[in-house]
Amino acid sequence: MRSVIQKVLGVARLVRTAYRPRPTHTPDATSPRPRIKPMPHVDLPTDLLPADGRFGCGPSKVRGAQLESLVTRGASILGTSHRQAPVKNLVASTRERLAELFRLPEGYEIILGNGGSTAFWDAAAFGLIEKRSQNLVFGEFGGKFASAAKTPWLEAPDVRRAEPGTRLRAEVVEGIDVYAWPHNETSTGVAAPIERVHGDAGALTVIDATSAAGGIDFDVTQADVYYFAPQKNLGSDGGLWYAAVSPAAIERIERVAASGRYIPEFLSLKNALDNSRLQQTLNTPALATLLLLDDQLGWILGNGGLAWAGARTAESSSALYEWADASSVATPFVADPADRSPVVVTIDFDDNIDAAAIAKSLRANGIVDTEPYRKLGRNQLRVATFVSIEPDDVRRLIGAIDYTIEHLPGA
Repeated sequence: MRSVIQKVLGVARLVRTAYRPRPTHTPDATSPRPRIKPMPHVDLPTDLLPADGRFGCGPSKVRGAQLESLVTRGASILGTSHRQAPVKNLVASTRERLAELFRLPEGYEIILGNGGSTAFWDAAAFGLIEKRSQNLVFGEFGGKFASAAKTPWLEAPDVRRAEPGTRLRAEVVEGIDVYAWPHNETSTGVAAPIERVHGDAGALTVIDATSAAGGIDFDVTQADVYYFAPQKNLGSDGGLWYAAVSPAAIERIERVAASGRYIPEFLSLKNALDNSRLQQTLNTPALATLLLLDDQLGWILGNGGLAWAGARTAESSSALYEWADASSVATPFVADPADRSPVVVTIDFDDNIDAAAIAKSLRANGIVDTEPYRKLGRNQLRVATFVSIEPDDVRRLIGAIDYTIEHLPGA
């Protein structure tokens, strides 16, 4: 076993440097001719290269220490039964650490299930919305939950849409029992504060936190459900969802489950609640996802928790926004500073600057995943400033973008 771990650790160290940008090499006359003509790009000076070139909005940067933990601690867990103590203890650790991170008050619980946030939207339609929801849509992912809420057994949702780059607030409407919106809209870089909606008695405030959880400080008592998948700030892989749920949300889950409504077992929030209390999921979870998540939670808590994480992401994102505000060719896509995300920064460029060419040139230098959200269709870069990303790397990225604009033909 020791020799296996040593070999895998060697691989982990290689992975740690896999996204360390390095100067590109231009083939000489004796090199084989490439089969596809390469796109023009700028070779960046080494002092402009980030230590780690991963700036994607999800899946996102996984720290090298997490990978080392995966192959050391994980050596005795991967490939073992999720019904036995080692994995159940791991599940318990993630739940306890999330409760600590979010500063859960008495009565709130952390629950989890398989399938990621996409599965949670359907689970909420089956087991959380009683009659009708209000869904705020200011990007792709708020819209996906709104679509999931359109079912034969529910009244048509009250869907309220804002133009991309802006947001709107919930409005109390009689008969609404779930008010839902994203804490951070990953597709556009708009962040919305979490403020409890005081509507009808028992109405729940339900927040999609997939790209916010672990990177934006907040008051969990303002939400009844704060759900997310762990592949953004929490530095893990997808395939699982977690949720912090209030006593009112727990009561709703149990009441809807007992109502006689048909609910598929896989999408049953009551099953997720019951199994979470047993430190397990209904069916086999991704153990590597659990291990990566648990290590990341320990790292965040060890550095100061959510307050530290929020300050770190704010430092990184502010550097980008200040640069764009001062630039003659770039501007923040989100016009209102109060709405700008601290974890997903979207920057528009003038029409005479080709943002796609910039992203391709950066990628050729090992700086990856700065492209905009595919459906937004803007001349834009989108940069994650999640908690794992070093603020110094963000500052180097800014220098790399400036250098690329100056030297790339047709940028």
